[in-house]
Amino acid sequence: MFLNKLKGETSAASVPKPPLKNVALAWLGGCLAIAVVAKVGDGLSLQLVLGSFGASCVLVFGFPDLPFSQPRNVVVGHFISSLIGLCFLALFGPTWWALALAVGTAIACMMLTRTVHPPAGSNPVIVFLTQPAWGFLWFPTLTGALLLVLVALVYNNLARPSAYPKYW
Repeated sequence: MFLNKLKGETSAASVPKPPLKNVALAWLGGCLAIAVVAKVGDGLSLQLVLGSFGASCVLVFGFPDLPFSQPRNVVVGHFISSLIGLCFLALFGPTWWALALAVGTAIACMMLTRTVHPPAGSNPVIVFLTQPAWGFLWFPTLTGALLLVLVALVYNNLARPSAYPKYW
């Protein structure tokens, strides 16, 4: 029955609490990554921070072993989603239905290319809200995502015993 599914399968109390060390490492990694992206952007007088990068940090530093957190997923997922948002905005204008199609298309394209990165699913929304020029694809999307991954590569391999990434 549909309503029974809404109850969930387990209680929130059964979800394991992460060790404090992991929480501290994720906190520091997220702080460092956003600091680097923002500082480089300031130094170059460019906007390199996207709102979705905060959510990317949750995955890349809090859960670096997940497929969603791998460099290819972060960079290509953000790029594809911003590109799709820009295309739909240019073709159809800032309508609610074009936004909906852009988000759905971004999800499908990330799935088909095996580059799903959930935070990138918000990029078409950001595009429709801000209505940027095509340069948005390069700054902040691609450059910011590459910087975030660069910080993650250095930080996760210094701070953790396991290797990051799991794959390219």
